[in-house]
Amino acid sequence: MKQVGSNKETFSLKSRLKRLKRDSNRWSIFTLIIVLFLALPIIFIGVELFSGPGETWSHIVQHLLPEYIWNSLYLVVFCSVLVLLFGVSSAWLVSRFEFPFRKQLEWLLILPLAIPSYIVGYAYAGMFDYGGSLDLFFRAMNFDFIRIDIMNRAGLAFVLSISLFPYVYVSARAFFLNQANNLLEASKMLGVGERKTFFKLMLPLARPAIVAGLVLVLMEVLNDYGAASYYGVNTFTTGIFRSWFSLEEPETAVYLSALLIIIIFALILFEKWQVRKVKFTSSKTNNTHIQRKETKKSIQWVIFSVVFLPVLLGFVLPVGQLIYWAFITASTVFDLEFILISLQSFGIAIVSALITVFFALLLIYFSKWSALRFIKNIARIGVLGYAIPGAVIAIGIMIPTIALDKWLIDVLAQFGIDSGLIINGTLIALFYAYAVRFLAVAYNPIDSTALKVDNSIPDSSKVLGVGNLKTFFKIEFPLIKTGVFSAVILVFIDVMKELPLTLILKPYHIDTLAVKAFEYASDEMVMEASIPSLFIIFTAMIPVIFLNKLLIKK
Repeated sequence: MKQVGSNKETFSLKSRLKRLKRDSNRWSIFTLIIVLFLALPIIFIGVELFSGPGETWSHIVQHLLPEYIWNSLYLVVFCSVLVLLFGVSSAWLVSRFEFPFRKQLEWLLILPLAIPSYIVGYAYAGMFDYGGSLDLFFRAMNFDFIRIDIMNRAGLAFVLSISLFPYVYVSARAFFLNQANNLLEASKMLGVGERKTFFKLMLPLARPAIVAGLVLVLMEVLNDYGAASYYGVNTFTTGIFRSWFSLEEPETAVYLSALLIIIIFALILFEKWQVRKVKFTSSKTNNTHIQRKETKKSIQWVIFSVVFLPVLLGFVLPVGQLIYWAFITASTVFDLEFILISLQSFGIAIVSALITVFFALLLIYFSKWSALRFIKNIARIGVLGYAIPGAVIAIGIMIPTIALDKWLIDVLAQFGIDSGLIINGTLIALFYAYAVRFLAVAYNPIDSTALKVDNSIPDSSKVLGVGNLKTFFKIEFPLIKTGVFSAVILVFIDVMKELPLTLILKPYHIDTLAVKAFEYASDEMVMEASIPSLFIIFTAMIPVIFLNKLLIKK
């Protein structure tokens, strides 16, 4: 019996290998090469762990690591509470009730995403500082006794929360708009009240959507460097920077990066577990949007106040403060050097967006043209970079590029060529890092658009003897160009806002608006940081408004 079982297993293995050999083609190989290329930073961090930690690792474990863990945990818990409070309540109120300026607030609630959290942090630090806007307001109202110190852990958690709550708002609102109507009708027929319906029915059903938005928030919280550094709060990301640049111990930075990766992937697994755990859902065939409820005028204005509060805190106040500072400092900041920095930022962002979208298209279509089913799942590994903090990706790229540069310098020196650094500290490494970090931002809109293209169209082209590449350029690309265009815009904005990765990898002679704003703030010149910050904000508002239009169409 054992011999028979062994023969069956051998036959099964041989048949699988034959199918693998039969179905493999050049597209399968190209897909695997691209995935490996994009996963290299994480692979090198894993390999570097075997080299052992740096000399200060034991000191960090005893004295600093508990603080990193505690502060990160504090931010995760505090931000979770606030973003759920702001995001879910706003999503439900704008979806369920009619009240003044509802349509305007629907898209205004997304605008805080256009402001990087570190810029919101600068604005609030200035407002609460002595002589700041709020300090002057309290004195004018004879409330001199009010003094609020925001430059601490609680202040950082507040700043991150009001910057990032739209992630939860967008996810929850999409669910409430498209899935809630039939559930509300059934609840109404059973005589269940509004409050009980929300807490007992709608909230549990919306949990997967809410958790998906919350996980994005927490990944951004753990990735933050600019606000945490400015507020003097020690987190994993600030620890990575300190280990690499101040202590000059890349080994220690790698160990901290590995711990941060574990935490991030634990969050991703938690989200997947939440989705699998929830077995009940509303009808997928329901196309009727939720019917909004009319209430008394007094209640409508109360609802308006509740919904407007996060807009006020997350967008109106910080942008107003930045505009005020911009008028004061425009003559000293807005000069030829600033224009050159702006052009550098736009140029880097555009080139990075095009490169990233190019890789996304390769992954999507090479895996599609492969006859191996598992290749499509492997292609998804390439988009995991968005879940990895920018500082970690930067460390994972610096390690191999430094080693490669040393090797190239030695090789070229044999021919009498003094080359200096070829990859590390150049735009090549920076573009590569952006592609790894933001591939998911390009991949998702293109993939969702490509799925809407009927397979019969490219299949008909193949039957006529036309190759994959020609079919793509002649038929498929015109059909998905909207998704490609939106992907370019979204990656462009993310590159404009990115700070930790840019700080580590940017060439010395090149600056970006994000780096310039951070440098001003670090040099206690927060007012001067307003103009580069406003340039980033108003550029980022374009895809945010575009995102709202996509939501309305769904």
